[in-house]
Amino acid sequence: MSLSELFHVGIVVPEMEIARGRLSSLLGVEWGPIVESDTEVRNASGSDEVISLRLCYSTKAPHLELVEERPGTPWVCNEFSNLHHIGFFSDALARDARQLEEASCPLEICGRAGAEAPRMFSYHRDPLGVRIEYVDAASRALMADFLFKAPGGSDGAE
Repeated sequence: MSLSELFHVGIVVPEMEIARGRLSSLLGVEWGPIVESDTEVRNASGSDEVISLRLCYSTKAPHLELVEERPGTPWVCNEFSNLHHIGFFSDALARDARQLEEASCPLEICGRAGAEAPRMFSYHRDPLGVRIEYVDAASRALMADFLFKAPGGSDGAE
């Protein structure tokens, strides 16, 4: 992994619409659609659950990802910084997740489908407090076609 492979920075926000408007005004950011999904996850202790998430991406790289706060999950606002994670694409999600764990960046939570985990994404916490996300590179085209599109159809995909 290198910084040149950075694809997004995730920010947890208390309310999606307000955050999108504010960041558009401040930074001139254009946003793709808001996506709402019930996401199957597995936490570090191996417990499975379904968490309802709302998120969106900016249309231009490097992307900003906004995730609406979900109390009781890793997606919460805090008093210090709501910079949530630094996200990278991975061509080998399970292998790369294991390598981070072996490098003292334990798994915090990951996507799953039935018994398959990690699937689609994995979050890891560095001892410095930095959260690193790997996103399965197989989803890159889908994300470019859907999540990074502005309402008028233009995109900022790489």
